[in-house]
Amino acid sequence: MPKRAQTPQPASADLVVLLPDPGTNKAGRAVVSNAQGQVDLAEAGAGARIVPGEAPQSTRLDDAEVQRRFGDALASLPPAPQHFVLYFRFDSEELTEQSRRLVQDVLKAVKLRNEPDVTAIGHTDTTGTSSKNVELGLRRANAVRAILVDGGLASSAIAVTSHGEAALLVRTADGVFEARNRRVEITVR
Repeated sequence: MPKRAQTPQPASADLVVLLPDPGTNKAGRAVVSNAQGQVDLAEAGAGARIVPGEAPQSTRLDDAEVQRRFGDALASLPPAPQHFVLYFRFDSEELTEQSRRLVQDVLKAVKLRNEPDVTAIGHTDTTGTSSKNVELGLRRANAVRAILVDGGLASSAIAVTSHGEAALLVRTADGVFEARNRRVEITVR
């Protein structure tokens, strides 16, 4: 029996697509390259098809095509971390009025997670000594932990630490009162 000529199979192509950050239509940037060339990806939906031995080819996917191709994978991703900042009264662990209202948003974010992981980092302004400010920052972070535990979060799900005056939001000289530096930064994962 004579052999039939086999039709060569096309090389399989890979597809790289730049997706928007969750909750936005903004995306970062990426460069897809190989020995034959490169494609710059600079907006959500921009993509590159890569066939071995060929230069990457630029392409674009609309939202519907992204969902069709990647919807299952995207749905399985954990939610993006959420960040909150709670502010405190001078030299105390007492939240400002506005920050007390924001606590409910933090608790909602925590309750949306199956296994929440929360960090609370305490900060101070530059009044007081550096060592006292580390202590105050830690007391503030622990005060936030107590509020979240009262709201139903397991204490073991919250890591607390203090930067004291070492990571100022608003740079000031030593001994300066600055309300925006008196805070706890919370990340909910």
